Amino acid sequence: MNINPYTGIGLAIILAFVLMALLADIIAPYSPTEASGNVLEPPSIHHIMGTDNLGRDVFSRIVFGSRTILMVVFLAVAISGALGTILGLLTGYVGGAIDRVISFIMDSIYAFPSLILAIALSVALGPNPLNAAIAIALTYVPTYFRMIRGQVLSIKSEGFVEMAKALGLPTTRIIFRHIFPHLIPTLAVVFSMNSADAVLTEAALSFLGLTVQPPTPDWGFDLYKGRGFILAGAWWMLAFPGGMITLLAIGFALLSEGISQSHAVKSFE
Repeated sequence: MNINPYTGIGLAIILAFVLMALLADIIAPYSPTEASGNVLEPPSIHHIMGTDNLGRDVFSRIVFGSRTILMVVFLAVAISGALGTILGLLTGYVGGAIDRVISFIMDSIYAFPSLILAIALSVALGPNPLNAAIAIALTYVPTYFRMIRGQVLSIKSEGFVEMAKALGLPTTRIIFRHIFPHLIPTLAVVFSMNSADAVLTEAALSFLGLTVQPPTPDWGFDLYKGRGFILAGAWWMLAFPGGMITLLAIGFALLSEGISQSHAVKSFE
């Protein structure tokens, strides 16, 4: 089986970060919350990514910080994907007044810039990783809803769906057994695309102090702290957290591109 190069590279990057998060206790040489060297020590053999303004090992904070961002991203995308898919399936198939009402609500949410809406929801819910995941999830529900609803409106007029209706099959069975399987490629593309965006959104929320509280390691929060020491020459406090955020987002973006290309080739064939 041939794997799209974009898909392979994207998966490799994502799996590397997942393994880093799972094996953080083994990989990290020091505690991420306690001083282990001199203040603002540049990268060296003992501290490969240097130390921060409190003498904590930056590499150890990067490793443990991967747990926070991956947890928030996966939880946010899972919640938004589940809600958006179910609403899109039901309203797209049933139609009528319920479709118009929910579509109006989703369009209203979609009209807000996602980052601003996520910030507003995070402020309202309070600074917490779970609350950040919920805030991010609510901003992405309309994306899944619009994509799934559009697909369902197209598929429900197909002959196999009309035949299932003629046989008297229950609506839930038609939706989840006959229509939903055709939506999986679309869901995979949207899932990976939203994950890339969720990485940047989580980093922005933690940069503003809306995800974790110190001394919990988080890439966005460490990026915020590092900006105050760039003039002192401590470039590593910005470069490494920022680089990890960028690399993880690129991994999800490559995965999305690879899945999209593979799906386009299959559709053409």
